[in-house]
Amino acid sequence: MPEATEVVDRQFAAFQARDTDAFLTFYAKDARIRQFDGTVIAEGTDGLRAMYGPAFQDSPQLSARILNRITHGAYVVDEESATGVNTPGWPSEIHAVVVYQVRDGLIQDVIFLT
Repeated sequence: MPEATEVVDRQFAAFQARDTDAFLTFYAKDARIRQFDGTVIAEGTDGLRAMYGPAFQDSPQLSARILNRITHGAYVVDEESATGVNTPGWPSEIHAVVVYQVRDGLIQDVIFLT
């Protein structure tokens, strides 16, 4: 089974490539993406596709970087920066701390601190 960092790195590469199908292969079918306050942003494969599909399609200049990383077992905590976002309702530049929980080789839970 791949380590948590390997799973997160692979999904990050798919994000960079703006490849929705590849990106989703790294998430559990019931994965959730939440804000720090618990507000669910996207849930399940369909929810993630609805969130990221348009962002990838509409943002040809999308680029992201991992600025810092902390790992602990099943958790990967990244400070990330993204530019070139061209999706209604999203800022053109995003700076966030992202907490990934990996279980059984898939990302199960994501928490954004923006």
